Amino acid sequence: MEGRVLNNNQDNQDQKDQNDQQDHGVSEPNRVDQKERKKFSKRVIGGVVGILIALLVIIGVLGYRYFDNATQPYNSKDNRVVQVDIPYGASSKKIADILQRDKVIKSGFVFEYWTKAHNLSNFHAGYYQLKPSMSLSQIAKALNKGGSSEPLQSSSGKVLIVEGSQIKTIAKTVQKQTDFTSAEFLALMKNETFIKSLAKKYPQLLGSAMSAKKVRYRLEGYLFPATYVVGKKTTLKQLVTQMVSKTNDELEPYYAKIKKSKMSVQEVMTLASLVEREGSTTKDRRLIAGVFLNRLAAKWRLDSDISVFYAINSNKSTLTNKDLQNDSPYNLRLHLGYGPGPFNSPSLTSIKAVLDPAQRSKGYMYFVADLKTGDVYYAKTAAGHAANIKKVSKHNEAAEN
Repeated sequence: MEGRVLNNNQDNQDQKDQNDQQDHGVSEPNRVDQKERKKFSKRVIGGVVGILIALLVIIGVLGYRYFDNATQPYNSKDNRVVQVDIPYGASSKKIADILQRDKVIKSGFVFEYWTKAHNLSNFHAGYYQLKPSMSLSQIAKALNKGGSSEPLQSSSGKVLIVEGSQIKTIAKTVQKQTDFTSAEFLALMKNETFIKSLAKKYPQLLGSAMSAKKVRYRLEGYLFPATYVVGKKTTLKQLVTQMVSKTNDELEPYYAKIKKSKMSVQEVMTLASLVEREGSTTKDRRLIAGVFLNRLAAKWRLDSDISVFYAINSNKSTLTNKDLQNDSPYNLRLHLGYGPGPFNSPSLTSIKAVLDPAQRSKGYMYFVADLKTGDVYYAKTAAGHAANIKKVSKHNEAAEN
């Protein structure tokens, strides 16, 4: 009886444990696994949050550094003047983009945000003389104040125009030696209103140029080779007017002689521009001018390679057959006459050579230069010219190669 009671007690305990397990629905090993999973999940979440916080801190630090750097001058040591053109109606974003493009500020985005935050976004159109060393505050205040209606020189300087320079070369020279850009200069060369105002001021000089057809630049040949002083606040129009005025002053003593020659000023300047590049000495320039005038009188083409280089708008060393057939009216290897106008800015020596040519009576119709020695050979006939070409061929082939 006693043993049976013990067994019953044991059975009752086993049944209770079983019931407890059923009541909890999970075995002991499963409860341990669940706890471990919870701990692991917490560690993962904590790690992810930590990484996100670290990333936010890094982004914040980098963003601050970028913003702080972008609010500093583009280059605190660069006091070079940059002329910036802000067009009428430009938005704040457009203005910021222009400043960044012209390398006056580091970031257009930061500039736009900074100026709005400081209530400095009421900007005006115009030309501004800014520097990469200026702060955002200085630039914004300048834009608030307003610019000039046309480009201005910020300091006194000089511009040297070399004899025989073309307008496209003069544009680069002006950009190098002043605050004005090449693009601004070339745009002015196409400004008909400005050119008409010059023609009204200098009618003897520019009258025939204004009536010329199919010209590339109406002022080509009329920007006299000389050194020009550019004062502070000089405008680009004033600088160009100086150049045209100088040409007028140089030609003033010769207007009567030009009229007597029955050539227009445009024709004289055209021939002078060819003579300028074809000959290097006063003697040869006068002889070459005589050859050109003889060919014109005989209704022959001038056949100058200088005209072909201008026609194709290139400074390459040699011409191809395709170049020689270029249909530009400036190509005087293809077309009769003077063409539309000058090919460069000739010196007074070349202008005088056209008005006082040498040895026209000898009937020279051809010339060829030895590119090594600089000697020029003249001929009356095609056969004589061919012989001269043969004479200089070795030197010229070597020079071209």
